[in-house]
Order: sequence, then C-alpha cells, then structure tokens
Amino acid sequence: MPFPEVRLRRLRRTPALRALVRETRVAIDDLVLPLFVCPGEGVARPVPSMPGVCQHSVDRLVETCAAAHAEGIRAVLLFGLPEAKDATGSAAWSDDGIVQRALRALKQEVPDLVTIADVCFCEYTDHGHCGVLENGRVANDPTLENLARQAVSLARAGADIVAPSDMMDGRVAAIRRALDAAGLAETPILAYAVKFASAFYGPFREAAESAPSFGDRRGYQMDPANGREALREAALDVEEGADLLMVKPALPYLDVLARLRRRFDLPLAAYHVSGEYAMLKAAAERGWIDHDRVMMESLLAIKRAGADLILTYCARDAARLIRAGWSE
Repeated sequence: MPFPEVRLRRLRRTPALRALVRETRVAIDDLVLPLFVCPGEGVARPVPSMPGVCQHSVDRLVETCAAAHAEGIRAVLLFGLPEAKDATGSAAWSDDGIVQRALRALKQEVPDLVTIADVCFCEYTDHGHCGVLENGRVANDPTLENLARQAVSLARAGADIVAPSDMMDGRVAAIRRALDAAGLAETPILAYAVKFASAFYGPFREAAESAPSFGDRRGYQMDPANGREALREAALDVEEGADLLMVKPALPYLDVLARLRRRFDLPLAAYHVSGEYAMLKAAAERGWIDHDRVMMESLLAIKRAGADLILTYCARDAARLIRAGWSE
C-alpha cells in the first residue's frame, strides 16, 4: 500500500525501535588490529601521519596486544621493520626475524590472541618493492620461492594465519604447497586477493618504512578502475587454496567487496587502510567531523557491504564504543 498507510518512519522513531530492526551490526569480534614491530627495547615510536599508531619493539608490542586483548580484540595483523634490508628481503624468512620474535613472544604472553602475519617484502628490501628485481622490474616467479620461505618461517614461529599481500601471480598455491610440505597444513592463508594500487597507502609507507626507492607498484597491484578483474583475482586465489579473501582498501571499493560477497562463500576481510584512518583523524582534529560517529559509520558500511572481518587501525577505539553499548 502507498503512503499514507505505509510509513517507514514508524520504526525509526526511537533508539529502541531502531535497534530492534537494525540489519547490520559491527561486533568487537569482527575487528583486527594492524601493528608494526621494530627493533629495540622499550620503543613506542609514534607515526606522525597516523595519530595513535606507533612502531613498537617486541616488549612494547606484547604490552599493547595484551591490553587490546583485554579490551576484547581477538586478532592482530603484524608488519615488521627489520634491523637490515637487502635486495631480496632475506630478513623476512630469518628464524630470528623481527616478526618471528614477536610471534614467539605473543604466543607465550597472550596465547589466546589470533596472530596474522603479513607475507611480503616491501618492508625488507633495500629498494622497497615487493619481490626480486630483474632488469629493474619485480620478477614474479623468483619471488614465489621467497614468499613460500617467509610464510613457512612465520608459521613455524607461531603465526595462526599467514597473509600474502604481494600480489604475485601464483603466490597462494606456492605458499600452500610449502606449508603442507613443512607439516603446516593446518595454517590458513588469508589472501590479499584484491589489492589495488591505491594512493590511500601513503601513511602506511611511513609506518612500515616501505616506500619504493623508484617507480611504483602499479605493475603488480591492481588497477583501481577494474572490477571484473577483481573477481578473476579472487577466483584464482580460491582455486589455489586460499582460506580467506581480502579487499584492500575498503571504503573506496565497497562495490568490489559486495561483488565478492555475492560470488564467494569464503570468509571475507576488508582492510580499512592507513589513508582512510589518517583522513578520519585529521578531520576530527580540526573539528570538521564527529570522530566516533564517522568512524563507526565507516566500519558499519564495510560490514554492510559484506565483510566478515575488518582490519582497521581504529579497532581499539571501536571496541571501546561497542563495549560501552554504542548505538546510533
């Protein structure tokens, strides 16, 4: 029936009515906190472009993770800043690597925390690209062997999930074979299946000290214009053995996230990336927006588009609000 019999505002009249019929909710269990681990002791070095985010030494990382876990955060994603870099990023698969040390410490001190380890080389190479260089370009196939070595090393150190973010073709299959051969068949792979060559990563490159020394990453990360290709990328990762899929960045690509949700039944993650976080913080600091409302609306949009997991630097802020009974 048309108006005036049909009045959709009837169920919007009070907070209780709105909560009763709310279709989508963000829960603390949906949130994954990305963290950066660096050499040293007692280090919590702020990242200027990401207010509230620090590079942590292992001891301070453990403290941060213990506090986050006590607040309800169940999972973290780890990125490493090594003591030294080289052309291949060999520190990434060292048994004494920075993330490997962090994983062992976390398993001892916060054993119930789910640890996800990023698998890539941009933080570890002296040129800042995500793989082996040949004639000034990232060579796909030689990089696969190194990715497999890194994934096995991280899983042996205690990573609950390994997450390749390099965007090399065939990396999921190479990592799956290596994990299985190493007796690590139960280690899941969270594939950065759809990672766009985005300008929203700028603050991350400061936090991870991973800016490329020449060129850019558009030769291997996805063209932001392509949606159909995103489905092909995801389908290939599923065929190769991915256990979870990710879209990165999140908010500019909600259409892609929704298309993956309709197509695949695997758990789906979305990365609310550094640029999204930095813009939120900068606008809030200037009084232009209400930080908490915009943050929660952003996370809600990501969840509504189909994400099961949201990787966000806002995880602890959001958890605080959710614990307090946030409702809008």
